[in-house]
Amino acid sequence: MKKILVAIAAAGLLAVAGGSIGQAEEAAHNVAEPAHFPIHKPTEESWSFAGPFGTYDKGQLQRGLKVYKEVCSACHSMDLVAFRSLTDLGYSDAQVKAFAAEYTVEDGPNADGEMFERPGLPTDYFPSPYPNHEAAAASNNGAPPPDFSLIAKARGVERGFPTFVFDIFTQYAENGPDYIHSLLTGYDEEPPAGMEIAEGTHYNPYFIAGKSLAMAKPISDDQVTYDDGSPQTVDQYARDVSAFLMWAAEPHLEARKQMGFGVMMFLLLFAGMVYMVKRKVWSGVPH
Repeated sequence: MKKILVAIAAAGLLAVAGGSIGQAEEAAHNVAEPAHFPIHKPTEESWSFAGPFGTYDKGQLQRGLKVYKEVCSACHSMDLVAFRSLTDLGYSDAQVKAFAAEYTVEDGPNADGEMFERPGLPTDYFPSPYPNHEAAAASNNGAPPPDFSLIAKARGVERGFPTFVFDIFTQYAENGPDYIHSLLTGYDEEPPAGMEIAEGTHYNPYFIAGKSLAMAKPISDDQVTYDDGSPQTVDQYARDVSAFLMWAAEPHLEARKQMGFGVMMFLLLFAGMVYMVKRKVWSGVPH
């Protein structure tokens, strides 16, 4: 009987030890091969347009436009953004006209029924670098680069409970720019030991849909020349283009916030007037 009890105890110890080892192996496996993405949550950055009174920094938007034009536009379109809207960034009509003319736009048909190319006009929209969706997919291993018109509103990491409750009061809506900035600056981090990265993809712990993505690191220090003396670093490029893409996705953000503030002031005054009228009408009525 004593031998049986000893055997049972030994088996129990082995089971506990085996379970601990199994848990350790599973934890190590989860580090190397995570099941949830992004691996790292985006860092919350400071933006001029954040909060209920936030406004766009036009200098930053102009720098972000330059980064998009010289780097991102080689692969990504902005089909919903017209050249004429660039006047919101502080450019004159003549500057917008000259900027649009740098692009070639397909138009037509002409009198012969044929399509033709011409310089862009302020009424045109940012053209795609590819002639069609199929060509974009064929040039990128079957995955066409997403359009950037609404990317800052379409991409973002959910912050979960209870953070989103506080976001309601702080008017936090910058999860898209935060994600884009973190993604663009996250390429330099090396994958953990044991993590397998598919051939032809690049590790980025901030990518929202996996541990790696097909897009290689798109930008490096001193790649884009700034005329205003701003730092020519990957971090600054990422901040500027993220802000620009936020403007592209929500160009009327400032007007919306101003209208919201005016509405709130009106409602407060209206509530006060209703209360005073109620006191005036019912003060002499016995209860």
